[in-house]
Amino acid sequence: MIAEFTIEPFVEGDPGPHVLTAIEVAESAGLAVEVGPFGTSASGDSEAVLSTVDGILRAAVTNGATRVSLQLNVG
Repeated sequence: MIAEFTIEPFVEGDPGPHVLTAIEVAESAGLAVEVGPFGTSASGDSEAVLSTVDGILRAAVTNGATRVSLQLNVG
């Protein structure tokens, strides 16, 4: 399963704590994280991804995110 998320505000080259802490949550859960130009993906088995999405969202919002877009790709 892959969770793709975009966290705003977005400043190219300066992700800010709202992005960095969300990535740290995903990495700490053992998910494979890939940061791209338009968002970040975190992949792993479905249970790991689903149980980590809440933490990713909470980390982003707690640290200043004004908007989070999330997409789950199953299969």
